[in-house]
Amino acid sequence: MPSRTPGDPISRLRSRLRSRGRRGPRRAARVLAVCAALFCTGSLLTPAAGHAAEAATEGSPRVRALVARMTLDEKLSFVHWTAGPTGGPLARGVGYLPGVPRLGIPPLQASDGPVGVRLNGVRATALPTPTALAATFDDSLATAYGTVLGHEGRALGQDVVLGPMVNTIRVPHGGRNFETFSEDPLVTSRTAAAEIKGIQSQGLMATVKHFAGNNQETDRFTVDASIDEQTLQEVELPAFRSAVDAGAAAVMCSYNGVNGTPSCGNDQLLQKVLREQWGFKGWVMSDWLATHATTDLTKGLDQELGLEMGKPTDPVPDARHFGAALRAALRDGTVPQAALDRSVTRIVGQMERFGLLDAARPRPARDAQAGRDTARRIAENGAVLLRNTTVAGRPALPLTGPAGSDLTVIGDSALRPKVSGLGSAHVVPDGAGAPLDALRERAGSGATVRYEPGVDRLGTPLTAEQLSPAFTGGRQLDPGGDRTFYDGTLTVPADGDYRIGLRVDGGLAVLQIDGQSPVYAADSFSETTSVVLRLTRGTHKLSMNGWAWPDRPLSVDLTWVTPEQAARNLDRAVAAAAAARTAVVFVQDEGSEGYDRPSLSLPDGQDELVTAVTRANPNTVVVLNTGSSVLMPWLAGTAAVLDMWYPGQEGARATAALLYGDANPSGKLTQTFPASESAQPMAGHPERFPGVGGKQTYSEGVNVGHRWYEQQGVAPLFPFGHGLSYTTFDYRDLAVERTGAGAAVHVTVRNTGSVAGKEAVQVYLGPSGLVSAPQAVRALAAYTKVSLEPGEEKRVTLPVDARRLQYWDTRGHAWQNAPGPRTVTVGSSSADIRLTGRLNQ
Repeated sequence: MPSRTPGDPISRLRSRLRSRGRRGPRRAARVLAVCAALFCTGSLLTPAAGHAAEAATEGSPRVRALVARMTLDEKLSFVHWTAGPTGGPLARGVGYLPGVPRLGIPPLQASDGPVGVRLNGVRATALPTPTALAATFDDSLATAYGTVLGHEGRALGQDVVLGPMVNTIRVPHGGRNFETFSEDPLVTSRTAAAEIKGIQSQGLMATVKHFAGNNQETDRFTVDASIDEQTLQEVELPAFRSAVDAGAAAVMCSYNGVNGTPSCGNDQLLQKVLREQWGFKGWVMSDWLATHATTDLTKGLDQELGLEMGKPTDPVPDARHFGAALRAALRDGTVPQAALDRSVTRIVGQMERFGLLDAARPRPARDAQAGRDTARRIAENGAVLLRNTTVAGRPALPLTGPAGSDLTVIGDSALRPKVSGLGSAHVVPDGAGAPLDALRERAGSGATVRYEPGVDRLGTPLTAEQLSPAFTGGRQLDPGGDRTFYDGTLTVPADGDYRIGLRVDGGLAVLQIDGQSPVYAADSFSETTSVVLRLTRGTHKLSMNGWAWPDRPLSVDLTWVTPEQAARNLDRAVAAAAAARTAVVFVQDEGSEGYDRPSLSLPDGQDELVTAVTRANPNTVVVLNTGSSVLMPWLAGTAAVLDMWYPGQEGARATAALLYGDANPSGKLTQTFPASESAQPMAGHPERFPGVGGKQTYSEGVNVGHRWYEQQGVAPLFPFGHGLSYTTFDYRDLAVERTGAGAAVHVTVRNTGSVAGKEAVQVYLGPSGLVSAPQAVRALAAYTKVSLEPGEEKRVTLPVDARRLQYWDTRGHAWQNAPGPRTVTVGSSSADIRLTGRLNQ
């Protein structure tokens, strides 16, 4: 886990704190307050005078009558989440609304949930990352994913889940790319809608986020996204519109601004687009501490998420803007009473819609087995086989015969599974097996399966020879303790890169060496923070301080990997690989809320590891446990590459099944993998990312993702839609016709191989020659997943809805038909086109 957080260190630390074990809300408030003082200084926007709001007429007569009977205090309690009772939801989830018992309105509880129900100290099903879900190109699996989320959320006492995230994967370096779905608006729209239907079918309210333009973590609290109207409507907003059409109960606005106005006070987005254009009937909540003023209530924001932090001796913390400050604004007329009533009505209206105002509904019991089964099915179907060459006359994968019974397995994530990314999407799983164990089991008792870490992310404890005074690992602070617990020196034997590991249980620890960037670690499930620091030979000042949670002591262990140890680990891995018929190398990256990746390369010297192993053994299979695109300078030397993403808690068994052919890979990339740092849309354009002068400009326009590569003629490492199989598919007999709903594409697909498989058939639409507005060279217009037995063929029909045949007219501020004939291509990826036709309009 990296410790240095370019762009947004406080949010990263907050994410860690919120994702870790038990703690009291007041202690969490104190920690966050200290962090805010260190990192989050900056002025808030000055509230403008509010205008008179119309009387709240939304909601059913029943809801309006309930709101009319509420006191001011009761109304205010609905427009900001609180910590809840002592030891209550903030110690487990993200927020609590007390309800109004005297009126029969129950409390509400909310949890994070893009990748599973995230409750501190509570185990739940850790599902594969949303990028893996989208890679299935299968709406039914998205619904199944949502159904697990919805069922578990209800079973674990929750009423609202903060998910899914539907922002466009625009920046390849984006730290939260793993939490969302795709660079393409159609894939994101369909996946989001299907997942929301699954979530809400179980009675849990879904919150689609982050509205809008939250495509980077760098400067996310302050950056302004400058997005032209056509790009906004055609690229970033379609998934939010799809979520609204699917009935999402709530929308979360983002930290960043959009076109000069903070998203959570953006009248154009929250009222003109969301309410007037789309007819949204639910409520809008802010991201954590993303509210800027009490007057945001008059701009379309209904609820504030986050508490005003103070000292641990202060009273229970209050909301920053929608608590006491809003009460004062109502009193002096800055915010009209009708605006408050309208927001409360929207929230209570969704409670009515979900049956929460009626007799208490029994909560279901958790079905952990169903969660495991769904997690494995999605991990298998979302895995993408990127490369599979022929070795000794046979495909490298699946593993069979001697190649499958004589293995060297290499990599940290083979032993310590990389289940998910970090931040608010981090889920503590019921359990997560090691891929190494799954491979040994699948290979069988007669097989030889060796293991070497290659890159050791833990190392060995620092001894009295290196630390003075000696540091004894284990208990450092009593419950509730808060102080510096070590202050001494570290003796380094030689110049070089040293990996420092910090394992924490029971709170938070901060390590600092010679004033370098501090290393933060907070307790979690089977996780150690480690970071590589450049150190010179000699003595260095080392200090550690921290906080212990109120209910248990702080325990800390300190380890390191010296350059000499790292070199020895690499040599052992290479030697073991050379001795085996097949080398399987697991590599990983660290996607996280709060910071963007500094480069697209694998961290921690893993590229050097893979390169060395491929030179020792040409039959090397690489398994990626990554959240987004990565560079592969070693690709040409590999036999096969399988992208498992962050595969969730069942990733080990899914990986073994795919490597041995018990399951056939069928996932397709929903984001382009660039060939180099300089050959991707952000390169050479700092105005696009990370931004200039506090503004990120979408100067690529509608050509986001694969559209940019096609427009610029830049060859990627792997194109959008790419994914291989253990079988082959033939396409023929293309027919295209206009329909009342848009168009229909008909094609026959045949399995020409010897094993059953699934193919994601993709339809792309060319530009209209009669439209002067910017258009993509090739835009995804439809797709479907077809399952075929060996030799089987099916005639499939792919509907192209009318919106795919339109463009956003910035002069008329509306969708317009794009007239004239259009080229229609059908293929296995955006670069693997099998058939070409024509749509006449």
